[in-house]
Parts: sequence; C-alpha cells; structure tokens
Amino acid sequence: MFVRDIMSTDVELVNPDMTLSEAAIRMKERDIGFLPVGENDRLVGMVTDRDIAIRGVAEGKDPVTESIRNIMTPDVQYCFENQEVGEAAKLMEDKQIRRLVVLNDDKRLVGVCSLGDFAVETSDKELGGEVLQEVSKPSKK
Repeated sequence: MFVRDIMSTDVELVNPDMTLSEAAIRMKERDIGFLPVGENDRLVGMVTDRDIAIRGVAEGKDPVTESIRNIMTPDVQYCFENQEVGEAAKLMEDKQIRRLVVLNDDKRLVGVCSLGDFAVETSDKELGGEVLQEVSKPSKK
C-alpha cells in the first residue's frame, strides 16, 4: 500500500505572511490543527495550533499582527505519495511527528498523512498502534 492510498488530499498551502489569528481561524473553520506554509507554490514550513499557542501567544506575540512566518517550523519532514506506507510510518516514528506532508515527484504538496490515516485507512491495525506508541514516547532531546 502506498501513501497516496491513505493520505488526506484536502490540503492547501497558506501564505507565511498570514497572521496568527488568521491561521487560527482557518484551523477552526476546517477543524484541523496543522497548516502547511508555502511561497511561490513551494513548501517553506508548517504551523500547528500548538505553535500558535506556545511560540506565539505564550511568548507575548500579538496574534492580530504577528505573521506565522515568525513562529512556523521551517524544517518540514515529508514523504512522497508513491512511497510505501511502512516507510512513511518509520519516518514518523523516528522523527516523533504526528503529521507528515506528502509531496509528488515534482515536490509539490498533494496531501497530508496523519496518525489517524494509519489507524483508519490501512488494514494493518498494528501499524497504526505502533506509530502512535513511538510518536508518543518522551522526546530523546
């Protein structure tokens, strides 16, 4: 089974100049906690609801004027849509991440693969549990 078989495709790039407030509203409207960030149709980062809360609000940044560019994570982990599901699962386990951006061969955003996708979309129930267990371990930092 390939990543393209389980990924969510309802995904869009948001501009890094979007404010924290605008990003939070977008997340609320779409009932998501993660937004890939891009410029010129290229992925440049990602921002989560936790980033907004911790790197933004808790650090005293004004959500109405501060851009997500200043709080986003620029080091984006990704996989390709034609990779085996097990390879993506291993990457998520190794990097302890809950969402993985999915690119096509031209390195364009085509989807997102989450822990839920492994649990619901694969017939391998053990794989979903294994990924969740590894991702949830205390950080090795």
